[in-house]
Amino acid sequence: MTRLVDLRSDTVTQPTAGMREAMISAPLGDDVLGDDPSVIHLQEKIADMLGFEAALFMPTGTQSNLCGILAHCQRGDEYIVGQKAHTYLWEGGGAAVFGSVQPQPLNHQADGSLALDDIEAAIKPDDAHFARTRLLALENTIGGKLIPMAYIEQATQFAHSKGLATHLDGARLFNAAVAQAEQRGTNASKEAKVIASCFDSVSVCFSKGLGTPVGSALCGSKDFIYRAHRIRKMAGGGMRQAGLLAAAATYALDHHIDRLADDHALMRELASGLDGIPGVHMESPHTNILFIELSGPARDRAAGLLDYLRSRGILATGLYRLRFVTHLDVDAPGIHQAVQAIREYFTS
Repeated sequence: MTRLVDLRSDTVTQPTAGMREAMISAPLGDDVLGDDPSVIHLQEKIADMLGFEAALFMPTGTQSNLCGILAHCQRGDEYIVGQKAHTYLWEGGGAAVFGSVQPQPLNHQADGSLALDDIEAAIKPDDAHFARTRLLALENTIGGKLIPMAYIEQATQFAHSKGLATHLDGARLFNAAVAQAEQRGTNASKEAKVIASCFDSVSVCFSKGLGTPVGSALCGSKDFIYRAHRIRKMAGGGMRQAGLLAAAATYALDHHIDRLADDHALMRELASGLDGIPGVHMESPHTNILFIELSGPARDRAAGLLDYLRSRGILATGLYRLRFVTHLDVDAPGIHQAVQAIREYFTS
């Protein structure tokens, strides 16, 4: 039987044995009533790890970002964001639909950042003709790219100097922290706090690289989290015995951060294995995500690629632009299997 290697996303992971045990044994309460001890512990833990006063457990990253934006902004306000950012492109326009908060999308630079000149030009004057610019929302990693720390410091300092709040979609914050720690010779927990310290609020996802079944957290000041909690209620995010899920997230924070380096190494191995195939173009991966652009004869054959890979036990997404993601359920033999199948398809 062909072994299945799922490279579609790091959201497809199954809980590890240790995580399942943590979930089974978690003490529970009613989180809507504020007395689930496992949720309380997780919220205190992630807030402390990232250097914030408080945190709020959410069912999804989309809801976490939505509550964050709406806690910063009122109806008729706007937030500045990248054209390809998840909070703008991939979350159903929630801030505009539910909060009447207007996004002001900007083009990304090659490294995933937003040019400071573009940010400045997008800030509206205090005039009744315009939405009120209230927030700068960034993302790290974005498309698997680590945003340079020097840029994050510059952009957030600039935003604060203009009276804007700052929010980080840190869905893969710990991937960014692991990659940054490798560059700077430190540790991932330290770098996560360094990145987070630049922002007024941070959303972090547990169900991607950290491998939990469900869950994200929104971090910020106590007043900010108080506002976000009300919005979460209106958005239907209040869960009851949510400690089952919170326990999985706590386990992931204790056991699955440093191992993200393994995912990054496997992605570099995949990229190396595909290097040199005619018509296959890619940048060196920063973390656990690789995008591949196809041209020439490779592009002409793209339509049949995903079905061919599936027949060889490889799941991926895309067409002319392919995406591969490594995670805790992918290992070195799986990467070898993927390289072999992709090379066979384009060179046969």
